[in-house]
Amino acid sequence: MTPEMLYALRDQAGVPSHPAVFLILGVLTFALHIAAVQVMLGAAALTLRGAFSTDLKWRRLAAAMITTAKIAVSVAIVLGVAPLLFVQVIYDPFWYTSNVLSAWWVIGFIMLLIAGYIAMYVFYWKNHDIVAEGGRGGGWMVLSLALLLAVGWIVHSLTYQMLFPEQWMDWYAPNGQIDPSGRSLHLSHLPRFLFFIALSAPVTGAWLFAYRRYLQGGKESDGVYLAFLRGLAQQLMLVGGVVAVVIGAVWMLTLPEKMAWFAGSVWMWMALAALLAVVALPLVLREKLDTGFWGYAIFGAGAVALIVVGASREVLRFVTLLGSHGYNALDYRITMDWYSTLLFFITFGVLGGMTLAYLLTVAWKAGQHKGDGPYVPSAGVTRIGQWSVSLLVIWTLLYFGVGFWVWAR
Repeated sequence: MTPEMLYALRDQAGVPSHPAVFLILGVLTFALHIAAVQVMLGAAALTLRGAFSTDLKWRRLAAAMITTAKIAVSVAIVLGVAPLLFVQVIYDPFWYTSNVLSAWWVIGFIMLLIAGYIAMYVFYWKNHDIVAEGGRGGGWMVLSLALLLAVGWIVHSLTYQMLFPEQWMDWYAPNGQIDPSGRSLHLSHLPRFLFFIALSAPVTGAWLFAYRRYLQGGKESDGVYLAFLRGLAQQLMLVGGVVAVVIGAVWMLTLPEKMAWFAGSVWMWMALAALLAVVALPLVLREKLDTGFWGYAIFGAGAVALIVVGASREVLRFVTLLGSHGYNALDYRITMDWYSTLLFFITFGVLGGMTLAYLLTVAWKAGQHKGDGPYVPSAGVTRIGQWSVSLLVIWTLLYFGVGFWVWAR
């Protein structure tokens, strides 16, 4: 597959903004998506571990983690759309070809995702009071985890196949016989996949530190439970961090020849340093974890580390396609569309920011509320919610109004 052929597969209309914008947004949204995925995996695993335990501390944790897991799946789905869109915009010759070569799996992963989400909810519906009654229907949670991991494996294979255009013809016409069925996943790299799965342990540990601090802010009286959370969070971060680094080393040692330059590069060391810094952070903060926002800072630092890992991953893809196949994502033809570009950033920054601020504020204050009766938002918080709804209505009218105007012309 020559560079000329790859360039010919591009969208001749160009992209609506500078390609660097899509690269940066792709890294940021991937980091947020993978963080949600890792919290989901960790929370689901802790749910299975705790729901069937005789220890009430574990049961209480399981009750909290099943709620976390089902919300994390929703967040992962919403945030997972964006990085795929950014990839298909600037890497469209590679992404679309990989999807066509494995078309059955592209459709299948959606069905598996739906089934996995339903299985998680079946477990949730079967367990109304895990603390008092213990867990029931654990097979549904195991099935959910297995299906969601299968979804991850499919997406991993699709994103890995796109990096090997030199093998596309062999996959499409093995031994000279055309196979347009799209029923095969042609390539994968197990250490690469396991590295991102293993990161769910330290990421979940960081999440537990934040969860513990949230309970402290609400004047949690069960000191034994708080101590249990701290010990478990520390263990997940240290042991899980070491396991992830070891698997990452195996990934680096088994990189194919055209990617071997990445092992030992400054990008690899930056990612490693970021991960190790986060793992060591609880040991540095110690008692500060019980004061102010330090308990939340670990998860925030973890998010930054995932951005560094995401940036390194993007460099690996960009340089590999440029160096081995002559494809430069940054020289994509630009057909500037200010309306869609500004609409995206306004939607993300203003509408999304205000809505998220309202939801987080209500969740925070409700969790810290210890008065008689349910929490009632203040006038200021209610006003933020009203603004959020108003902005959403305006956005919807603008979106369909412009679309109708363009269509009518």
